[in-house]
Amino acid sequence: MVERKGRTVVRRATAVLSRDRVNALRDRVFRPETRLGRLKARTDRLQDKAFGLLRFKSLVHDPKVTSRIGSWLGIAFTICFVTGVISHFIQHPAAWFYWPSRPVNLYRITQGAHVISGVAAIPLLIAKLWTVYPKLFERPAVKSVLHALERISILVLAGAAFFELASGTFNAAQNYPWSFFFTTAHYAVAWIAFGSLLVHIAVKLPIIRESLTREKRREIDVSRRAFLRTTWLTSGVAVLVFGGSTIPFLRNVSALSERSDNGSQGLPVNRTAKEASVTTVDSSWRLEVVGPNGTTTFSREQLQSMRQTTAELPIACVEGWSQTANWSGVPVMDLLEAVGAPQGSSLRVSSLEKGGLYNSTTLPGTHTADPLTLLALRLEGKVLDLDHGYPCRIIAPSRPGVLQTKWVKRLEVIT
Repeated sequence: MVERKGRTVVRRATAVLSRDRVNALRDRVFRPETRLGRLKARTDRLQDKAFGLLRFKSLVHDPKVTSRIGSWLGIAFTICFVTGVISHFIQHPAAWFYWPSRPVNLYRITQGAHVISGVAAIPLLIAKLWTVYPKLFERPAVKSVLHALERISILVLAGAAFFELASGTFNAAQNYPWSFFFTTAHYAVAWIAFGSLLVHIAVKLPIIRESLTREKRREIDVSRRAFLRTTWLTSGVAVLVFGGSTIPFLRNVSALSERSDNGSQGLPVNRTAKEASVTTVDSSWRLEVVGPNGTTTFSREQLQSMRQTTAELPIACVEGWSQTANWSGVPVMDLLEAVGAPQGSSLRVSSLEKGGLYNSTTLPGTHTADPLTLLALRLEGKVLDLDHGYPCRIIAPSRPGVLQTKWVKRLEVIT
C-alpha cells in the first residue's frame, strides 16, 4: 500500500514538473523582445478585437433584460406554434382531430394570430440575440459536457427560429426561392424550434425566475428600460406595417401588407384560372354528385333553380390575409339530400384543375351539416369570375382558403 502511494506521488510530481518545463519553454520562446513574442502579442490583440473580448460595455447585455425579452419572445413563439399546428391539422386532419364550423371567423382569427405573432417575433428574436451575443465569445468555448450540450441546443434553437420566421415571411409574400415543399419543412422545423425552446427554458429557468422577480425588475435602469421599450415599439411597428392583410382596420396604414381588395370582383386571388390551367368552362359543364342513390348531374341552370342562400363569409388564407364577402349559392346539405345522403356526411370535392396539391379536398361532416356551407354561384351578387371558381366553388365557414375548392366538377359522399 505504501509503495503504491509512493508511485502515485512520483507520477503527480513528474506531471507537475513536466507542465512547469513546458511553461518555461513557452515563456522563453515567446519572450516579448523576440520576433515570435511580438507576433504572438499582435495575434492576441487581433483575436481580442475579432471576438470582442476587450469590452462589452453595453448595459443591455444583462440577464434581467434578456429574461424580459425572452419572456415576450416565448409567448409569441408559443402562439405561433400552437396556431400553426392547428392550421396543419385542419389541412391534414388526423382521425381524432375536430375543427368546428362556428364561429365563422374562427380560422381567420387563429391564422391571423399565427402570422401576427410571427411578425412580432422577428424584432424580439433580434433583440434577444443582441443581449446575449457576448456569450458566444466566452473562453473557454466549452467548459463541460453539459455546457457543450447547452450551446448546441441554443444553436439549434436560433437556427430553427430564423428558418421559421424567414420562410414564413417569404410564404406570406408567396415567394419561394427554394426547391423544398414549404408546408412540410415549415411544420417539421416548427417542432424542432419549439422543442429547443422548451429545453432552453428548462436549462435557464433558475436564472429566468431570479431575473423576473420584483426586486430585479426594480434594478433595471433608464438605458435598459429604453432598450426594452424600443424593442416593444419595433415589434408594434412591424405588426402595424405588415398586419393589414390580417387585421382589416389596419389595411389603410399597412404599407407592406401583401393582399388588398384590388383583385377581380373586389377580392384577392391566390391562384388564377390560368395558373390552374382552367381556361374556359362552356355550357356542357355538369356537376356530378355521387351518393347512395347513384350519380346525379346538375347543370348550372339547375343549380340556380334550387334554394339559394346568401352568406357573409371570409376567405382566410394560410398566408395570413383574409377578407369578407357576400356569397350566394346552394347549401351543400341540400345537394346531400338530393342524392339520398344523410346529413353530416363527408364529401370529397374534386376540381377541374388537373394538377396541384389541392385539386381534390375533403369537406368534413361538421361543415356539410352547416347551412352556411355553400356551393357558391355568385359573389357580391354577380356571377363568379373564372378566377374565383366559375362555374361554382365551395365556400364554408371557419375553413382555410386553400380548401375552399374552386372550379368544382364533382362531389362524392365518402361517409
